Amino acid sequence: MSNSESERRIVSGMRPTGKLHLGHLHGVLKNWIQLQHEYDCFFFVADFHALTTNYEDSRNIEQYSFETVIDWLAAGVNPGSCTIFLQSKVPEHTELHLLLSMITPLSWLERVPSYKDQQAKLNDKELGTYGFLGYPLLQAADILIYKAGKVPVGADQVAHIELTREIARRFNHIYGREEGFEEQAEAAIKLMGKKAAKLYRDLRRSFLEKGDSEALLKARALLEGQQNLSIGDKERLYGYLEGGGRIILTEPGPILTDVPKMPGLDGEKMSKSYDNVISLREEPSEIESKIRKMMTDPARVRLKDPGNPSNCPVYDLHRVYSPEDTKSWVRNGCTNASIGCIDCKKPLIDSINTEQQIMIERAQQFEEDPDLVHSIIQEGSEQARLVARDTLDEVKECIGISHR
Repeated sequence: MSNSESERRIVSGMRPTGKLHLGHLHGVLKNWIQLQHEYDCFFFVADFHALTTNYEDSRNIEQYSFETVIDWLAAGVNPGSCTIFLQSKVPEHTELHLLLSMITPLSWLERVPSYKDQQAKLNDKELGTYGFLGYPLLQAADILIYKAGKVPVGADQVAHIELTREIARRFNHIYGREEGFEEQAEAAIKLMGKKAAKLYRDLRRSFLEKGDSEALLKARALLEGQQNLSIGDKERLYGYLEGGGRIILTEPGPILTDVPKMPGLDGEKMSKSYDNVISLREEPSEIESKIRKMMTDPARVRLKDPGNPSNCPVYDLHRVYSPEDTKSWVRNGCTNASIGCIDCKKPLIDSINTEQQIMIERAQQFEEDPDLVHSIIQEGSEQARLVARDTLDEVKECIGISHR
């Protein structure tokens, strides 16, 4: 797989731990819907990952997985534009995870920021398991098995991508230097022709001796344009360029997504664990009831008391859902006490219900035809396995356990 093909590939997943909510829609799915038209996207239901914190109560994971896919489809994720699949239907994820566990230092997993944070937050669960400690490694396998060049994440997840890069780098260093690597790399350089070979050597020297990142980018572009090099020779020269071995596993980079703050019904971040969510495809009457009960600026005790929208979680929802003229009306009406909190909530209720009604209508065909959903999952999983199998075969051959 060429470097440019890797750069065009994206992998992202979502754990099926319950009903999806507005935070998932605006924080993840709307981004996926845009990316599916720009990249080769693999979107998966991470049902193995659901077991890391919910292993004691796994009865609903299968149903949640099914409902999650329906929500994706209803939101606009299109199986004709991306690959939708279940993690557990592509066992290559777990096999690569096992192989990577043989070379990953324990200290790398223990230093992942979310490891101790999640243990503290979920102190009602017994999380002293290898599965919980090793879930960042399984995440790395999820990405590396598809040689994805990009992963859409929020700023708080960049550490996971950096760990994945370190694991790929370590694997390539250990297993990418096959016998006679330097000789094969030098032979490949000569195939480029005198002019291109000289330029490659000059750029390589600039990077290795001076750390010139611009030279590295130019050298990669030079290799990408070489028509007379085999894929194997290109991979050797990519690795030789950086002083390492042949590139087997691609080091991914993050696509930082601008995740809007999605406040829950209590003003905290919307989360199932806080029981403060508006679920996707909820009934209009339920949404109206939840919004009407939402807390507002505590300084507005009476209608005539002026308020401060900055202290009101309802206004935070307006930031996501309302056009500028409505937000201006809310700000002015709240600060001069010309509108009440119920008045402020009405356009928000209408906007959310309008959005959800579209999803409810789209979801109906899938709810009425579950075989269609199963078919989408099965076809996507088969497509994902074809790609994953190629990577795993290459990995096992480089390790020396292909047994052919």
